[in-house]
Amino acid sequence: MTSLYDTYGHRILFGGDYNPEQWPEEIWPDDIRLMAEAGVNSVTLGVFSWAALEPRPGAREFGWLDRLMDLMHDHRMSVVLATPTASPPPWMGARHPETLPRDENGQTVWYGSRQQFCASSPVYRRYAAALTEDLAARYAAHPALRMWHINNEYCTFCWCDETAGHFRRWLGARYGSLDALNEAWGTAFWSQRYDDWAEIIPPRRAQYMRNPGQMLDFRRFTSDALMECYLAERDIVSRHTPRVPVTTNFMPFWTGQDAWKWAEQEDVVSVDIYPDPADAWGAQYNAMIGDMTRSQARGPWMLMEQAAGPVNWRGVNHPKPRGLNRLWSLQSVAHGADAICYFQWRQSRQGAEKFHSAMLTHAGEQGRTYQEVKQLGAELGRLSEAVAGTDTPSDVAVLHDWESWWADQQDGRISTEVEYPDVVRAWHRALWEAGLTTDFAHPAHELGRYRLVVIPHLYLLTDAAIDNLVAYVRGGGTLVSGFHTGAADQDDRIRAGGMDVRLRELFGISTLQEWWPLDAGSTVECEGFRGTLWSEELEPGGAETVARYQEGELDGLPAVLRNGRAWYLSTLPEPGALRDLLARVAADAEARPVLTGLPAGVEAVRRGELLFLLHHGRQTVTVPVPGRHRDLLSGAAVEGSLELGRYGAAVLREDVR
Repeated sequence: MTSLYDTYGHRILFGGDYNPEQWPEEIWPDDIRLMAEAGVNSVTLGVFSWAALEPRPGAREFGWLDRLMDLMHDHRMSVVLATPTASPPPWMGARHPETLPRDENGQTVWYGSRQQFCASSPVYRRYAAALTEDLAARYAAHPALRMWHINNEYCTFCWCDETAGHFRRWLGARYGSLDALNEAWGTAFWSQRYDDWAEIIPPRRAQYMRNPGQMLDFRRFTSDALMECYLAERDIVSRHTPRVPVTTNFMPFWTGQDAWKWAEQEDVVSVDIYPDPADAWGAQYNAMIGDMTRSQARGPWMLMEQAAGPVNWRGVNHPKPRGLNRLWSLQSVAHGADAICYFQWRQSRQGAEKFHSAMLTHAGEQGRTYQEVKQLGAELGRLSEAVAGTDTPSDVAVLHDWESWWADQQDGRISTEVEYPDVVRAWHRALWEAGLTTDFAHPAHELGRYRLVVIPHLYLLTDAAIDNLVAYVRGGGTLVSGFHTGAADQDDRIRAGGMDVRLRELFGISTLQEWWPLDAGSTVECEGFRGTLWSEELEPGGAETVARYQEGELDGLPAVLRNGRAWYLSTLPEPGALRDLLARVAADAEARPVLTGLPAGVEAVRRGELLFLLHHGRQTVTVPVPGRHRDLLSGAAVEGSLELGRYGAAVLREDVR
């Protein structure tokens, strides 16, 4: 396996998607000039170029890409070369409609946009492999090639007949027999028992609620089917260029891929992050996705796409205020990114994304966006030697599992107000506000190196995961769990007692009598705080009651329990209360913030030997900094404290003179 750091050394990649086929070739030299002035050192080519490379079945038009690859090399810019298989040309859908996906209602998802392919289609796979083979053979020895980018944002679902056959084969490999499948899916309910493999179809639109076991397995299958497409292309390019790293870009915290499994198949883990500039907690979201991606990568990662300004797919698309693009980019570096890239280089004049910003916007080189991009490129150049390849340490882990998320989305769940991503974000926000840098981890991962592990909400837990959590606490770790955790096993079968007995013993719970979800916008009074979303009727069995409910049916019953090093929260405390509670537990576990006494809105992150100070507010603040440092961004000496203005940032290295 070849890593980003192995390939690029002490250098932060800076650049983005370059789509020159949208423009006359006479513009290319001007693009190169402006890229060089902005400090761009990497471009991603070919992401949406299938029609330009193969304008008709079997044709190959590589001349324009040859000239472009040579141009990049002549100007010392490295190329991340994409396989363009995310967007098949119209000719494929017209000649081979069987390659087009079908939705849950059986309706064809037509060409005319992008990602219109069925991952199970052998025809699509054959064309994709052939073009990938020719790309890899042609450019394997090109000196500009430094990384492969497979497809783009794998996100296609399909319920067609080809998918049905593929799904049946996948199920056969998973279960071995129909008896095992019927047991796993609980098909005794509603007379759903299957007597022949041919009877099984994807969970298409049905009269009423669909089988949750079938739904869960279809999610697992879809992630695996898309991965088969990725692996087929990855293996082709790796055969031609075994020392060139391979990636594909995740969408942030997206439901369709089990990114823990996918990350194991990548040399470089990359992600696209688009926080909303109008979101008051956009910085926390940016930090969360950085922490999650770093944890999947187990080290430095690649920010494949972000927006230099507004996007074009929200209801109202706000631009980034002056300085925010720089701040959030530096924040990504602090959280482990060794590549800061954008969609895209030059803003499109036509097409569906002509209002999506770019590094070079419609305002041109005198525009504010490009001028800020130039500043950032220069600053990343100054940081590269000190930061590239280094770690962002953490004593705290947030547990997250895609399969639990999928199971939690079933039609017949207790409360549609409980959205798994929102609960995870609430817990990460509490830790982020408390100044604690966090990793993410799967519940079955090795957890022994963390002082504190938190479970925002994991409805489904395997036996192996539960045993792992029990062993972690017995080994001296501190565990804090949120509500409705451990209710179901790997087949979405409710465990006896509504929570696995091992977890009840761990948290000191005698009986879980009932789940009491809250209505939209409702809260429940507890000692010292208000709870949101959820509550539970619990009877302690040896645990200390830290806080009780103070109204309604649960008045006097425990809301928060502590059993030694294991805590259980049967509701979601409001943000400030959750922050204070987790900060208290972290302190007891000796998990410390990077710096204490920070002004509101200032984030401190340590990466390697560097201290990143990031100000997410607009008013000038004074930040206490013990010792003597030098700011690598400004070159200024810092001793005792420093001032940070609107969206200000400093990257400090200790001055040992």
